[in-house]
Amino acid sequence: MKIGVVFPQTEFPPDPTAVRDYAQAVEGMGFSHLLAYDHILGANPNRPGGWQGPYTHTDPFFEPLVLFSYMAAITKTLEFVSGIIILPQRETAVFAKQAAVLDVLCNGRLRLGLGIGWNKVEYVALNQNFHIRGKRIDEQVELLQKLWTEPLVTFSGRWHNIPDAGLNPMPVQQPIPIWFGGHADAVMDRVARFGAGWMPNYRTAESAKATLAVLDGYLAENGRSRTDIGIEPRLHFKSGTPDLWRQTMAAWRKEGAAHFSINT
Repeated sequence: MKIGVVFPQTEFPPDPTAVRDYAQAVEGMGFSHLLAYDHILGANPNRPGGWQGPYTHTDPFFEPLVLFSYMAAITKTLEFVSGIIILPQRETAVFAKQAAVLDVLCNGRLRLGLGIGWNKVEYVALNQNFHIRGKRIDEQVELLQKLWTEPLVTFSGRWHNIPDAGLNPMPVQQPIPIWFGGHADAVMDRVARFGAGWMPNYRTAESAKATLAVLDGYLAENGRSRTDIGIEPRLHFKSGTPDLWRQTMAAWRKEGAAHFSINT
């Protein structure tokens, strides 16, 4: 069982010393990994049309890959986990290069949680189509796995065209493990076809049972089972008791979870 912490993005000042102290304290306390959320832009709640999202322009967010690159130089064992990076907002080959170099710099301590996101404002600002993000991520992941494992890639898809070119340096992990966040049936299909793991949005294992059944079906279609993937719930420890926390973890472990991230 691996237990990590969620980096408290919205509570952290833009202070490199504080970031360093936090990362080294997490590693020193014996946690296995640090997970960071991803948001590129925050919307003004007073914008035309309003804003209903949980984050605004007043909430700070360190970009995960840049954050992890800094932390990689000041830690030795801590694994870095994105939870999750909104891949369809990004240019695929550039992201592949950034992740590959980060994996080299941290010596294979990178695990990528990916997803399609919910923030339409970010998609508009980044000149990407919000409505095709599910189809786009499927092609992106296919290309990422090629770029991270083949020195030269020839690829022609709906959104990508690479004529016999490749990355250098290649990542330490070939490929870098990809986990998916979300709970829709399409996400479960994606986990079964491409994924090393799943990051559920559910607070309890009981509330995830229906989605886990869908996941089992897609895994079987692809000749896999839950033993072939990881499951990493986020545990919210702002309230409750140690007994409740232990019960929550025990229930998830019965469903196959072996990774946990603590969100305080």
